[in-house]
Amino acid sequence: MAVELMRILFFTDNFPPETNAPASRTYEHAVRWVRAGHQVQVITCAPNFPTGKVFPGYRNRFLQRETIDGIEVTRVWTFMSSNSGFTLRLIDYFSFMFMAALIAPFQRRPDIVIGTSPQFFTLPAAWFAAKVKRVPWILELRDLWPESVKTVGAMNDSLLIRLAERLEIFLYRGADRIVTVTHAFKRVLQERGIDGGKISVVTNGVDLSRYAPRPRDGELVRKLALEGKTVGGYVGTHGMAHGLCTLLDAAEIAQSDPALSDLVLLFVGDGAHRRELEASAAKRGISNVRFVGAVSKQDIARYWSLLDFSIVHLKDDPLFTTVIPSKIFECMGMGIPMLMGVKGEALEIIEQTGSGMAFAPEDAADLVARMSALVSDPALRDTLARQSRGAAPDFDRNALASRLLEVIEEAVQAGDR
Repeated sequence: MAVELMRILFFTDNFPPETNAPASRTYEHAVRWVRAGHQVQVITCAPNFPTGKVFPGYRNRFLQRETIDGIEVTRVWTFMSSNSGFTLRLIDYFSFMFMAALIAPFQRRPDIVIGTSPQFFTLPAAWFAAKVKRVPWILELRDLWPESVKTVGAMNDSLLIRLAERLEIFLYRGADRIVTVTHAFKRVLQERGIDGGKISVVTNGVDLSRYAPRPRDGELVRKLALEGKTVGGYVGTHGMAHGLCTLLDAAEIAQSDPALSDLVLLFVGDGAHRRELEASAAKRGISNVRFVGAVSKQDIARYWSLLDFSIVHLKDDPLFTTVIPSKIFECMGMGIPMLMGVKGEALEIIEQTGSGMAFAPEDAADLVARMSALVSDPALRDTLARQSRGAAPDFDRNALASRLLEVIEEAVQAGDR
């Protein structure tokens, strides 16, 4: 029997107008729960990701409130840092944890609390709020932290890492329910002794009302000098895990190939390595690339429309075989073929749906070979695009939001017994 009305308290470090995957997932779920009649309060910070600078129209104040599409949003002060430099970023994370926990006791009592990663220290704040309010809590796992920190080389094994790993297991065991975004994450938790019965998998997905095939945006084509070009691109965070130097190396190789003279690679987004990539491209004289920077959620589909194919890439590490980059679902919504430089569960989705082709992670020559195949064969691109779009309904955000709401209702009902 469904719960008629719930008050959901959600802790997340990222929320619109930020446009990264955690912000989009939380918003797109929460707005659907509000439409279903539930009350949702989000505790977050002033929007600043990934630059560490507050977005226009906001201030980094002790406390500020707003309502976004029916969602009650409470923003707390945090120490802000760009998405580079691990020590400063860690202070950023801790400041959100303490400020979110500080105001939690003064919020109206919810029926349930949810904390979402990959900002790991959001989770202790959610746990604390649930204990103070004496309600169940759900841990939403989007990243295996602190393993990912060690993988990208941001921090070596240390006392702090070992303490974080103990806290990680404590939170997994203490959560009333765990929601993971991949089946691989669920397997990892079970291998660590976490009860699989309380773990549900709700993958990322796509809002099909926002992402659909559309003609190239003429204004952007002219602005970026893309007339007559075949355009491949990367859309997302330019971070330590993404290995975008491989894409830059591929662009350099392609630049000297007459068969790829009309190819341009578009980089859309921001992050710790964006400036480094731009500087490297300029120093090496790589002219077949365009760096756009961060764009708003309202405009992102315009940039997707420019792409003949999308490149999805992460560093070649066993940890990344457990992740599914959320951008693949936006590609499906837009009907864009993918070149997948990620092994594991993400690649399985691409192979099962026929929505793209694989290349070896961190192998620029292999990426160029796959790009050459797409450039030389428009019929292949059309086939992959059609199959990509055909797969999108399986990852419709409406269905996924409903599935997660069922998990929430089950946790509330169990807590009432």
